[in-house]
Amino acid sequence: MLNLKDIDNTWTLFLDRDGVINHEKHQDYIHTWDEFVFYEGVKEALSIFSKIFNRIIVVTNQKGVGKGLTKLEDLNTIHANMIKEFENVGGRIDAVYFCSDLDDNSPDRKPNPGMGKKAIERFPEIDPKKSIMIGNTLSDMGFGRNLGVNTVFLTTTRPEVDTTDARIDMVATSLIDFANRL
Repeated sequence: MLNLKDIDNTWTLFLDRDGVINHEKHQDYIHTWDEFVFYEGVKEALSIFSKIFNRIIVVTNQKGVGKGLTKLEDLNTIHANMIKEFENVGGRIDAVYFCSDLDDNSPDRKPNPGMGKKAIERFPEIDPKKSIMIGNTLSDMGFGRNLGVNTVFLTTTRPEVDTTDARIDMVATSLIDFANRL
C-alpha cells in the first residue's frame, strides 16, 4: 500500500503524458504543439513534484508516430516545449521516453516495462519500490505493476475503469489533486 508519508527525495515519479499532463484528443493523437493543452494545475503540480522527487520521468505510448500520422520532429518539439514550460514555473522533467511501436508486444509499449527499464539503466539510483507511476489507463497501471512500482490512477479520461482494480494503489482526480496530498 502506498503511504504518502514515506515519499521523500529518494523517490522517482513516472508520468504518462496524454490524459495526465495534457488533454487527450478523443480517438486521435496530439500531432503538434498547437494541439497540446495542459490540464489546469499541471504546471503547479510539476513545481511541487520537483521539490519532492529525485527523478521525474515521462513514459508515453505514441502510436501516431509509428502510423506516420505524427511527425517525429513535431513530437520532439512538443516534448521540448513541455519541458521548457515546466522549467519556467520551477518544475522539471528529467527524461522523456516514448514508444512509437505499433506492435502491442513491443517491450517498450505500455503495459510492458521497457521504457521504465531504460530509465533505470540511465538513472541507476531509481528504486522501483520507491517509485510511482501516475496514469489514466489500465495500461499505465499494468506498466507500473510490471516495473514493480506503486501506481496512481487519474480519473481524467476513463470513467468506466473500475478503480478497485488490483493494479491501482491509489486514485486521484488530477495531477494537482495528487500533488496537494503530498
